[in-house]
Amino acid sequence: MKNQWTSFLFGIVKVNINGRGTERFLNDCMRSNITIWSVKRSENTGLSFYIRLQDVHALRAIVRNSECSCRFQKRIGFPFLIKKSWRNNGFVLGVIGFFAVICILSNMIWGIEVKGASPETEHLIKKELSKIGVKTGKFQFLVDNPDDIQKSLTDTISQITWVGVELTGTTYHLKVVEKNQPEEEELVSPRHIVANKKAVIKKMFVEQGQPLTTLNEHVEKGQVLVSGLIGKEEEQKEVAAKAEIYGETWYKSTISIPLNTTFQVLTGDTKEKYFLRFGSFNLPLWGFGGKEFTTFETEDDEHSLKFLNFTLPISFIKETILEKEEVEREYTFKQAKEAALDRGKKEIEDQLDEDEEVIGEKVLHEKEENGKVKLTVLYQVLENIVKTTPIVQGD
Repeated sequence: MKNQWTSFLFGIVKVNINGRGTERFLNDCMRSNITIWSVKRSENTGLSFYIRLQDVHALRAIVRNSECSCRFQKRIGFPFLIKKSWRNNGFVLGVIGFFAVICILSNMIWGIEVKGASPETEHLIKKELSKIGVKTGKFQFLVDNPDDIQKSLTDTISQITWVGVELTGTTYHLKVVEKNQPEEEELVSPRHIVANKKAVIKKMFVEQGQPLTTLNEHVEKGQVLVSGLIGKEEEQKEVAAKAEIYGETWYKSTISIPLNTTFQVLTGDTKEKYFLRFGSFNLPLWGFGGKEFTTFETEDDEHSLKFLNFTLPISFIKETILEKEEVEREYTFKQAKEAALDRGKKEIEDQLDEDEEVIGEKVLHEKEENGKVKLTVLYQVLENIVKTTPIVQGD
């Protein structure tokens, strides 16, 4: 019989029948949808076979209407194991309780280690962790995941530049980088500073080296801005040129904005559901009543259960359902033009560093076509144009 393990889960009974008409008895079983397998001839006119525990009552009805005697020879399966184990219920409950306690303790927070922070900053970090529920004795699946904890600490504590959060076993490990830490001096070989693109010099501060250009001067890509050779020609010395040079550069962008747009936004209405996941099977716990959303998106927060240092194939899942609604937006030509300029500016800013900025814009061409406003824009950008190149013989 196929899938015997499922039958084992619900119970199997070995049956022995004797008497006249055993073959007819088997046919009656088949007609009554009783599944039988491993049929064997026993002594004299007897037969033995296996049936499922759930078919025992149907089998008894057939026995009463036949000339055969029936005897249940063997009981196999999980229900009989449970019944047998219950005779020693104290021992069984003790084993179950032991594993339950170990599993519970393995999914709690028992330690928080902070590295790289001063005592004052460490105190602030532990205080903030306590506010958001990350503290000793708390269940791991009831607190935020490490990424959310990291974001909360970075946003709240101004004394830190970066913090890494990692959960190992039952301990949270935090690695902290505080602000205003002195940077190590980088050892570099003699070099020139050249322009990495065409620009007009707007800011210039030379710390080391011989400047070869001035403010408001137009420079080409690859042009030497600060030389690493200082002193008179006959007594020149090679140094590592060091400077901050910002130039005005230009970016040309083509942006298209539709006048009428339909898109979906979150309404702010949410609903939470909780599951226990066993492999690929989800067991609902609570949060399944109330209002259902027509349009929505979901976010899953999954915490795997642990047993000592092992991760079990069991997870506690919090599913957040966010309601969405469809919104129609209509632009006038002027509004679409402003939105296009803002989009183009943001796209340029995404390519720049923090100390670089867009300082101006000029619309080269604009038109309305097929329900869209199309702009060709030249953006003026103030950016770092420094690039270093080593000094070679003959410079």
